[in-house]
Amino acid sequence: MVGTDLVARRQDAVRAWLSFVERGDEAAPRVRPEILSSWTRSRAALAPDLAEAPLADESETAASWRDSPLQVAVERVEEELRRTAADGDLVVAVTDPETRILWTYGGRVMRRKAESVNFVPGGRWDDRSVGTNALDLANRTAAPAMVFSAEHYAPIVHNWVCWAAPLHDPVTGAHLGVLDLSTTWDRTHPIGLATARVLARLIETALPRSGTGGPEQTHDPGLVMTLLGTAESRLDGQRLLLNRRQTEILALLAIHPEGLTLEQLHALVYGDQAVTFSTLKAEVSHLRAALGGQLSSRPYRLLMPVATDVDHVLSLLRRGRVADAVEAYGGDLLPGTNSPALCELGEYVAVALREALLADPDPDAVVRYGEHAPYDAEVLEVCLRSLVGRAHPAVPLLKGRLAVARG
Repeated sequence: MVGTDLVARRQDAVRAWLSFVERGDEAAPRVRPEILSSWTRSRAALAPDLAEAPLADESETAASWRDSPLQVAVERVEEELRRTAADGDLVVAVTDPETRILWTYGGRVMRRKAESVNFVPGGRWDDRSVGTNALDLANRTAAPAMVFSAEHYAPIVHNWVCWAAPLHDPVTGAHLGVLDLSTTWDRTHPIGLATARVLARLIETALPRSGTGGPEQTHDPGLVMTLLGTAESRLDGQRLLLNRRQTEILALLAIHPEGLTLEQLHALVYGDQAVTFSTLKAEVSHLRAALGGQLSSRPYRLLMPVATDVDHVLSLLRRGRVADAVEAYGGDLLPGTNSPALCELGEYVAVALREALLADPDPDAVVRYGEHAPYDAEVLEVCLRSLVGRAHPAVPLLKGRLAVARG
């Protein structure tokens, strides 16, 4: 049942709108100043009985979305946005600074309503195109905004309530657009505007960082993990401060982009150790905070681009670039780890590299490999045999390493 207060609020909004449309500014005492100002702009630009929002060029909109930093951010938190839309039967929208919609996702009912009025990518929702709405107000004022029922200028959305919050680059402060939540007026809830703010902040924390660089920054997008020989994780260039177990969990999620259930992740991290699920959940919670929320649950899955030196080395080996693979190989995978899955992966990488060198014993690559495996005499012997009768500057180094390996 819809509360009587909400029904009365809608009736007041309709009366104020009719008063403005039919008799001019008599509605002034009944509506907020920002609504009245937008109504005035809307009336000068369009008739109130328009059927839908105008659409921008489809290919131009798609190109703008591809080039927008918001696309990367939305992809990283898309699961959370979709879940919010589905749970609340909302439509979620992200716009550019001109209030052109770039991305939407809707619950089952609201999706159809949104499509009927061009609340879709390419839809122009500035107030001169479609009348007063929360997206336009948030873009104009750079502050969160709510528009309820007939506070919208166009009757096509008088049955809606919309909450919008601006999106800014947290480093440069640049205004990027807005995040909007919309549903039917009877589902109005006091938490709506706060939810829009929270989701806007979530998107902002997922933006590619645009800092100036420094000793703790690189310009690599997404998550970049070094796991071979040492452990280092960077998100959008910023080094993450993680404990050993969190690094292991992050590594397992990085090499399982499809995601892992709680039970699967527990087995891969702890094996047969008597560790509770609660302990793992606590580590994941800390990890999610370090990642700015970019770790989904059910299943656990990373919500950003991921690159690891493990994948890089294996990719080079698959392409036959053995010397480059050796150069990229930093040593054993997370030395000292007791995760059975990571121990197995580390052995796989080491064996794959060794077998590639036995098949193609490039002298310089073997010398480099000897720094990580100084007692692997067989690889050295195979390489030296391949150089019999040839003068090569690596021969003395190889013989020296072989003497150490045998000693």
